[in-house]
Amino acid sequence: MSVLDPNEIFYTAFEPKQTNRFILYIDGIPSYLVKGMGAVSLEQTSITLNHINVQRYVKGKSKWGTIAFTLFDPITPSGAQSVMEWVRLHHESVTGRDGYSDFYKKDLTFNVVGPVGDIVSEWIVKGAMITSATFGDYS
Repeated sequence: MSVLDPNEIFYTAFEPKQTNRFILYIDGIPSYLVKGMGAVSLEQTSITLNHINVQRYVKGKSKWGTIAFTLFDPITPSGAQSVMEWVRLHHESVTGRDGYSDFYKKDLTFNVVGPVGDIVSEWIVKGAMITSATFGDYS
């Protein structure tokens, strides 16, 4: 007769990850300005291999999705100003000059934290750049 493992018979704590417990670190943008963000996503394509009368599938290219985030825009420090400084590293609209990728690509660190502030999940995104920026609506 086998002996039962105590982890299998006793209650184990279940604490789900909360969507409001996260910290996003971006060089040049204070973390407390980050209001919300989308999750990291990955898409895997497949390639069909036709052989006589049989189709087989293998993995194709991997495509990482874009990550959208929303910032608070207080008067000081301005979230829009921080984003525009990053945009100017991509393209300077006054001179028409494009920047080097070493300057405008930044690393992002996205931490999901637990109830006591411990890091339970960490994503490090290398070489992030701005593909689109919207500076809000006024009415």
